[in-house]
Amino acid sequence: MNMRETPPRTAAETALLQSFDARFPDLPGDRRVMERRGDAIDQLKAGLPNRKVEFWHYTDLRRLLTNVPAFDPAAGVEKMAPLLDGSSVLPILNGVAGKAAEIEGASVTTATEKLGDGAIAPALKPTGPDDTIGAINTALVADGWIVRIADGAAIRSPIELQNVQAGGQVHARLAVHVGGGAKATIVERQTGSGDALVSSVANVVVDDNAELLWLIVQDQPEGATHLGQFNAWIGRKARLTLFIMNAGGKLVRQEVRVDARGEGGEFKLRGVNLLAGSTHCDVTMVLDHSASATKSTEVVRNVVTDRAEGAFQGQIRVKQQAQKTDAKMACNTLLLSDEGGFSTKPELEIFADDVQCGHGATVAEIDRNHLFYLMARGVDERTARGLLVKAFLAEVIEEMEDEGIVEALEAKLDRWFAAHG
Repeated sequence: MNMRETPPRTAAETALLQSFDARFPDLPGDRRVMERRGDAIDQLKAGLPNRKVEFWHYTDLRRLLTNVPAFDPAAGVEKMAPLLDGSSVLPILNGVAGKAAEIEGASVTTATEKLGDGAIAPALKPTGPDDTIGAINTALVADGWIVRIADGAAIRSPIELQNVQAGGQVHARLAVHVGGGAKATIVERQTGSGDALVSSVANVVVDDNAELLWLIVQDQPEGATHLGQFNAWIGRKARLTLFIMNAGGKLVRQEVRVDARGEGGEFKLRGVNLLAGSTHCDVTMVLDHSASATKSTEVVRNVVTDRAEGAFQGQIRVKQQAQKTDAKMACNTLLLSDEGGFSTKPELEIFADDVQCGHGATVAEIDRNHLFYLMARGVDERTARGLLVKAFLAEVIEEMEDEGIVEALEAKLDRWFAAHG
């Protein structure tokens, strides 16, 4: 009889399980939370996903995750100046929530408190066997922030959820509920200074007629692994705009899972991936149109140089009851190196018959004619290439209506290009 042998655990898989064993006595949670943690670690015992798992086809986590450092509770880190001036900062410093700013129109609680009383237990369950990020985070999360924005509140200043690491492991949980008719801007900042394994899961509910702009800015150092997940549920006539900028990290996986479940709801995704060195960056989106007259647009722009590799998987699923859905998706990549690469996989799964859906993808190099045009007018090659790259990304960044946001993102772009252009 032929028996299928389970492959031996990798060093990273072993380190994850050992981390759980070492941390378990100190992890907060009531009986329900601890049961969730146990289920999650059982899922991880089956092994990390490889490219044979379709959802992870472009990111063989079992092969790519080579460094799982131990927790370093003694590592000191301070909160950073906010990305946007005047923001209310809710810091997570090396995995522990710091002092929170008071926010008029919103209530703020630490995730530790909600883990302790079990209120967060229903949200800890991974979405399925391929939800490895959810499993890692559920098993090891110790803190984060829970934010509830009151119905009808207009939060004047941006809220910055700042996750800063100083090496080791950091596992954070974010939950934001935007009440009916409310309006807010939230910045999710993922950064640090050491070799680290970071997991961060954000669960976001946008109630009926509410409006939310959420910016994810990830610029981890070159030795860090960042595993991020953004889950959102959009209500009736609600609007959610998600902007993602990846500009760092050694191994990056950012998942986006959105359910437009209310009639007339709208979702926008705008993404900029700046990939250099030997970075591997994967942005994977699953978007469900679950109600009629919902709308979505996704535009992702990628710049790849050196030996970097990237991927964008975008799946749009239109359910049978979601008539009059309007969904469009585009992914455009600029390759600045012969050694780098980028893979794009757009998918449409449509079960309704009265819809408008489409997708497109391009991969190209800098246009030599454009480069020659600038250099012929006295612009040196490095500057000319920088101008063309910025023009390629400007359409996405300048969609942000707030001038302060545009300036902050352009400053990030300038710093990245100064280092890697």
